[in-house]
Amino acid sequence: MLLFILIFDVALVAWSLHLMQSGVQYQEFSLMLAGTLVALAAAAIMLSSVMMENCLGYLG
Repeated sequence: MLLFILIFDVALVAWSLHLMQSGVQYQEFSLMLAGTLVALAAAAIMLSSVMMENCLGYLG
């Protein structure tokens, strides 16, 4: 399960880098902001999955 989340996070980070690159190329602040928000969402998913796995390790 953690491997799937890791692959999903890598895809989100790649998408966010693409959004940021497009934002710089077209000088659109909204694309750069969207890329930043996607990267923060990927970090939050990874952090919450790691915290949940540690919690489930104690319970099981």
